Amino acid sequence: MRLARERTLGELRAIEASFGFPIGTTPQWRLDRALAGGGPLMDVGIYLLQSARLLTGEEPTHVSAVETKTDPRTFREVEETMTFQLTFPGGVLADCATTYKVPGMNRVVAFADRGTFGLEPAYNYGGNRGWRSDGAPLRFEQIDQFAAELDDFARCILEERPTKVPGEEGLKDVRVLMATYESAKLGRRLPL
Repeated sequence: MRLARERTLGELRAIEASFGFPIGTTPQWRLDRALAGGGPLMDVGIYLLQSARLLTGEEPTHVSAVETKTDPRTFREVEETMTFQLTFPGGVLADCATTYKVPGMNRVVAFADRGTFGLEPAYNYGGNRGWRSDGAPLRFEQIDQFAAELDDFARCILEERPTKVPGEEGLKDVRVLMATYESAKLGRRLPL
């Protein structure tokens, strides 16, 4: 976020983000729409959306999505793969892909006027690594993300202050995710 906001490598122009993994075929909650609310888009695709929102500092204005299903038996209730493109007011496009079929999708890359930067892997619980095309180090402390989140919630209660991640942020995400499903269903770009 800092590199994008400070324009360290110039204006942000585009984002590529992907996250997914092979789910397998055994019965499990992630393949049950009633339990999961959807497939990889709702489960891990939300991180792609959040990456794009945080990097741009903006809310997307349009979404265009395509669902792919090569195994309709396993994925009869949820999508197998969803690709989607988000358009932001400043002109940034974010191309995103999430799947329960393909291994190795776990990165975010930001393209700016004078170079690129990103994380790969980007969405693990630990071991995420950053890089910059200009060779400058991109280091950050490896932490237990869940512990940090719970500690922050506890501090908010003790200090009587609002959280950095209020429910309104989640509502913004869900609004975009629902429009993503609708775009895939209708086969066209939708305004948000």
